[in-house]
Amino acid sequence: MSTEEIDVLVVGAGQAGIAMSEHLTAHGITHLVLERDRVAERWRSWRWDSLVANGPAWHDRFPGLEFDIAADEFATKEQVADYLAAYADKIAAPIRTGVEVTSVRRNTGRPGFVVETSSGTIDARFVVSATGAFQRPLIPNVVPADAGIHQIHSSSYRNPRQLSDGAVLVVGAGSSGVQIADELRRSGRAVHLAVGPHDRPPRSYRGRDFCWWLGVLGKWGAAVPPLGAEHVTIAVSGARGGHTVDFRALAADGITLWGTATTFTDGVLRFASDLRTNIENGDANYLAMLAEADEYVARNGLELPEEPDAHLLGPLPSCVTEPAAELALAEAGVSTIVWATGFANDYDWLRVDTFDDRGRPVHQRGVSAEPGLYFLGLPWLSNRGSSFLWGVWHDAAYIAGQIAIQRGYLAHKAASRTVPVS
Repeated sequence: MSTEEIDVLVVGAGQAGIAMSEHLTAHGITHLVLERDRVAERWRSWRWDSLVANGPAWHDRFPGLEFDIAADEFATKEQVADYLAAYADKIAAPIRTGVEVTSVRRNTGRPGFVVETSSGTIDARFVVSATGAFQRPLIPNVVPADAGIHQIHSSSYRNPRQLSDGAVLVVGAGSSGVQIADELRRSGRAVHLAVGPHDRPPRSYRGRDFCWWLGVLGKWGAAVPPLGAEHVTIAVSGARGGHTVDFRALAADGITLWGTATTFTDGVLRFASDLRTNIENGDANYLAMLAEADEYVARNGLELPEEPDAHLLGPLPSCVTEPAAELALAEAGVSTIVWATGFANDYDWLRVDTFDDRGRPVHQRGVSAEPGLYFLGLPWLSNRGSSFLWGVWHDAAYIAGQIAIQRGYLAHKAASRTVPVS
């Protein structure tokens, strides 16, 4: 089988791969995008049925195309997938679907990489890993698989009808965990929610969405997460038109809150004594953002409606002030655990020297330690916005520029000089 040659190979045709294709085309760089499934497949099959984007349509999009919904609405997962497919068609992205990349290795004695795929071998001068952050569902090693209770990751959850009868424990207080727990409770289920460390921004404040506030307050441009918050999740929701996540309200609706899940023995799951601390730290984060917003309004003389009630939190529920330390799952009728605990990297196909001892890519703004290899679509790749559609688009612009610079060096022919004879 002959080897195909390409200047730049992009692996993945989600939001990262499509944005990368647009910027490479703008630089006049020939490239190919490979996708093992369909365009934007993760949005279609790795999300629950009722999921919507966490940012409004005016914000969570590429600059070259608007969503076909009201600007302040939150796009459904199918609308996001259709939007990305339409964008790929709009820019005529050279995408091949149904092709899996099985390995990438550096060439020996010459630049570039040899790429093995399910449809043949490709010789690529540059490779961009645009597979994003949602690679391998991560379930902590707490409850054994043979414990006699159904366990799924949030990426496999679709709707309440999917689960067997009984109560549900949701582990994780980020966007996914909170929205899934709320949906399950509204379906009539008894629900328990394990709440770990989190940030809790207001969905909106004084008539403006939190995405707007992060922008004008300069928080999207933060290059690294605050010290100690590297693994802190964001409790924010676009569900039901968008609302501020309120753990007090969730408890009032019948959801029992717990701390961080720690150990499991003989049918009993135990929790850390950190629930109140996690809730109060989330409250502090929320109130701090309101204070920054108020100061910004006053400093700039803006006429935005005041929201004094937003600062009133109310008493903590008894499950927070008097938290239980353990839950006997069978006695509580818990038949399912939904682990909303994020994802781990899966770069087994990248056989190159650019990972640390924990398997994380070593890079600077997506430029890998392995010359010619780039990463795109990772959280905090360049700043806080890197995980969002618009942030991926801007990160792709930078990486395409870096590839263009390297191509310029490689194309340079040194001028010949006549060496004078003495």
